[in-house]
Amino acid sequence: MKKIILSVSGVMTIALLIGTVIYHPKIEVTFLEEGQINNVPYKPESQNENEQPQSQQFQPVNSDTITYSLQNDELNITYNHGRDWMTVPIEKDLLFEGEYQGNKQTLIEDSYILTEDRAAFLYSDGPSWDDKRILLIYSLDQGETWKETVVSESSPAMRFRKVDFLDDEFGYVIISGGRTMSEEGSRIFLTQDGGVSWEETNNLGVTWLISDGGFIDESVGFLSIGTSDPQEPDLHVTQDAGHTWEKSVFSVPEKYDRVFVLAEVPVKEEDHLAVLVNQGPNGDYEGGAVKGKFISEDEGKTWEFLEEVQPNEAE
Repeated sequence: MKKIILSVSGVMTIALLIGTVIYHPKIEVTFLEEGQINNVPYKPESQNENEQPQSQQFQPVNSDTITYSLQNDELNITYNHGRDWMTVPIEKDLLFEGEYQGNKQTLIEDSYILTEDRAAFLYSDGPSWDDKRILLIYSLDQGETWKETVVSESSPAMRFRKVDFLDDEFGYVIISGGRTMSEEGSRIFLTQDGGVSWEETNNLGVTWLISDGGFIDESVGFLSIGTSDPQEPDLHVTQDAGHTWEKSVFSVPEKYDRVFVLAEVPVKEEDHLAVLVNQGPNGDYEGGAVKGKFISEDEGKTWEFLEEVQPNEAE
């Protein structure tokens, strides 16, 4: 009898063990992949929580190390290929106020400076087309802090606009506005204190449309006239920081009469000045892109023809 009881007990024990294995809830073991904890992606400790996601980074207008972006209707600048951005505290539309017909995808040429040492943007605001303040917002610490200065308290809306600095202290602003057909007013302002204050030079007394202008030092400056249909170079020069102006005289060979007609801004070359004179908007000599190079040995009063300059040599 005892053997029978023991045999039955053994069979029951084996049956219980088999039942436990068969009916016990299945336990799944999942091995997490590296970089995940409880299905939450792992973030390295060195990642900056305030850093913008890559999808929200601004698209620079070019591949330069120092450049800008106009995305999201704001002006941002970078000094390291777009890794870091600084916002310029100005409304984007103010940078384009005046006579402008572009798409606002890039800033107006020559209306700004963006270098290692200076960021500056020329703009205007005001209640009416004929009454605008001309202002310059600038930074000397790569966008960490900004200053704003008034170039002119009252001016017509700008057509031509240009700002440049030759060194830390001396700079100039050239603007034109109030256009009626092919005439307009032009004004030149100089600063001797890095842009803190501005003083207007004497007026040329010329009302034709200007095409360009600039200074090569604190005393000698130029203004080039003519945009739509120039017939000859019309360059005006000052040698006393804008107190007086006179028209430069060009000796143009007969071969190039009415060919080279629109003077660009002169530059210093060794012991003389040089200027490129292009063919204007309607030129067709050798395809229209060839320029004439003239030199001056009297600080821009008179110019002698030197040579033709091919497009790839003019840069």
